[in-house]
Amino acid sequence: MTVTLMWEAAAADGSGDQLLEWAREQHLDGSPERVEYLTAPGDRVLVLSWWDAPYGAKLPELPDPPGDLVRRQVHRWRFVSVSVKP
Repeated sequence: MTVTLMWEAAAADGSGDQLLEWAREQHLDGSPERVEYLTAPGDRVLVLSWWDAPYGAKLPELPDPPGDLVRRQVHRWRFVSVSVKP
């Protein structure tokens, strides 16, 4: 089974680049199949990590960034892949 962890943060005004850099510097223990970093308007940063694990497995997640880099609490979700199309 593939479990995807989603981590999304909204940067404080003008801190989008710093938040992305901070997220990319974080180390996830273990061996994710893949990690992808995305950005969106409004200085939002999204990190997706894919793991070969059961849904309820204890998996490493990105921590909360320093408070001066974000304008609200980080959002986290967990998903299970059901289908992949090329």
